[in-house]
Amino acid sequence: MDIKIGIDSVEISRIEKSIQKESFVKRVFGEEELAELKSRNMPAESAAACFCAKEAFSKAIGTGVRGFELKEVQTLHNDMGKPYLVFGGDAKKIVNELGYSFDISITHTDTAATAVVIAFKQEG
Repeated sequence: MDIKIGIDSVEISRIEKSIQKESFVKRVFGEEELAELKSRNMPAESAAACFCAKEAFSKAIGTGVRGFELKEVQTLHNDMGKPYLVFGGDAKKIVNELGYSFDISITHTDTAATAVVIAFKQEG
């Protein structure tokens, strides 16, 4: 099995300031992700966790944020609250080319948010 891991952490206060700017929100969050965040009144800690997930994804695939837009990588939640990644645009093309599946874990404290993304695929 081929396994890659990406991790990212960010100060919530940094994202709290950034989400006040519409240009940041439009550049970073996809439509479904933004709808989910807005349904919860756009909590800064949740927005920060979603931001971290995008960065952790880019580290797991080994490219950094290149070849795709941040908003093309969305963090959504199932009925049990478990986060999962959804890809669109160029990010989806990259994921399909690489052939990885992904799992994600996100958390936050009062001051920081963290995300871990695991990319995995069977070899051969």
